[in-house]
Amino acid sequence: MAIDLVLRHDWNARSPRGDHTQLDSTKGVKVHYTGGRVDPDIVSDHKGCVALVRSIQAHHMDTNGWIDIAYSFVACPHRMVFEGRGLHHLPAANGPGLNAGHYAVLGLVGNAGLVEPPDELLHAILDAIRHAREHGQAGKEIKGHQDGYATDCPGEPLYTWVRRGAPRPGGGGPSPDTPTAPPPPFPGRLLRYPPVTYGEDVRMWQRQMRTRGWELAVDGAYGSRSREVCRRFQRQQDVPDDGIVGPLTWRLTWDALD
Repeated sequence: MAIDLVLRHDWNARSPRGDHTQLDSTKGVKVHYTGGRVDPDIVSDHKGCVALVRSIQAHHMDTNGWIDIAYSFVACPHRMVFEGRGLHHLPAANGPGLNAGHYAVLGLVGNAGLVEPPDELLHAILDAIRHAREHGQAGKEIKGHQDGYATDCPGEPLYTWVRRGAPRPGGGGPSPDTPTAPPPPFPGRLLRYPPVTYGEDVRMWQRQMRTRGWELAVDGAYGSRSREVCRRFQRQQDVPDDGIVGPLTWRLTWDALD
């Protein structure tokens, strides 16, 4: 799934008071929480998320005296990612001397009210991390705010998830930080239908697609169901959806992020 990015003008962000400091690359991302009470009603009301993000920016600018909201991105329980300072801009949330090391991604949970991060919020954090890697020269690290700075942030539930390797909820694929083994070599023939293609290479591909969360029998027979799953997967990965497992689709079956 592509990132559902809410750009600054879409959430009516205030203009920064000065120029952001250029940030060429980072070691990765640090995860944060609000540190206060978050109204649980935002889970069913996205307008509440927008209002909360705007109030955070106002607090950072009017009370803390910063030029802008401190975070690079803000993840909400609707699997949407708000653009904060954005890519290649130094955040202000990680702590003195630590901001240049990592982008800062805030999850909209707190220490009261909404404390446990919903699955869609975790997905949004991971979407932001992938976006920072693909377009912002972010490295592989996923850390909590408290890694290197004396704070309770990002709270016990989020930090426990970070320490577990930040897995995708529901088995929807690996965390961006999870090392993956190289894919097995392409078997040398195209898996296609019709006619039905049979073999252990088909079974291997089906098993991996099942691991990725697709509903597919591991029977070694590449028929109409395998072709349909292949087409849907190819559309998800923005490659031609011909329903044929060739070298590119074979590699993406193991390497692609969900």
